[in-house]
Amino acid sequence: MLLIPAIDLKDGQCVRLKQGDMAQSTVFSDDPAAMARHWVEQGAQRLHLVDLNGAFAGKPRNEAAIRAILREVGDEVDVQLGGGIRDLDTIERYLDAGLRYVIIGTAAVKNPGFLQDACTAFGGHIIVGLDAKDGKVATDGWSKLTGHEVIDLARKFEDYGVEAVIYTDIGRDGMLTGINVEATVRLAQALSIPVIASGGLSGLDDIRRLCEVESEGVEGVICGRAIYSGELDFAAAVRLVDELSA
Repeated sequence: MLLIPAIDLKDGQCVRLKQGDMAQSTVFSDDPAAMARHWVEQGAQRLHLVDLNGAFAGKPRNEAAIRAILREVGDEVDVQLGGGIRDLDTIERYLDAGLRYVIIGTAAVKNPGFLQDACTAFGGHIIVGLDAKDGKVATDGWSKLTGHEVIDLARKFEDYGVEAVIYTDIGRDGMLTGINVEATVRLAQALSIPVIASGGLSGLDDIRRLCEVESEGVEGVICGRAIYSGELDFAAAVRLVDELSA
């Protein structure tokens, strides 16, 4: 079970949002590269970066901070990035800089052809991010609910060749109310590619529950607000995973 610390970037700083609201952000660090180093030293094997300004602008906005993180830890752990990635040139630039995975979210739903082209050009490096509420996919920083069923879209994207799916229950994200394990497992069972859980991680009980369903295809979990607020001791969570998988 991969425990993947999230580093959400806004105006070059490391922040957390409540339910995707840019107006409700808490700054945790003004040195994202040092934050990345901290999580690697705590045992992280992969990092999850989000360019929040980029997600809303539709193009990269925190590239300097992202490159600083890649220089700091990119040789030691895999780094994945989402937010504002809308064209193949941006993907190529980030992969050349040392990024391992690019996450395509809203653009995958609105422009499936772009996702297909990305999978063709950069096979093995593309992850799709699906944000959902009550089984329906949301786009545009969660501001718009679509009529698409998560499982239907995920199956389509699996056929394109995406490496994994990050599934976020947006009703829970940043709220510390617990991962929606049932919905995550349903999605994982419908696919042959790995699913990464996201949204609402609140403590070691969530980690235990996810480890129990790892065999269903749930590969990892993104750790956000809980590891910054102190609700979850990340190093202790890493030790728990090691114990449960021993």
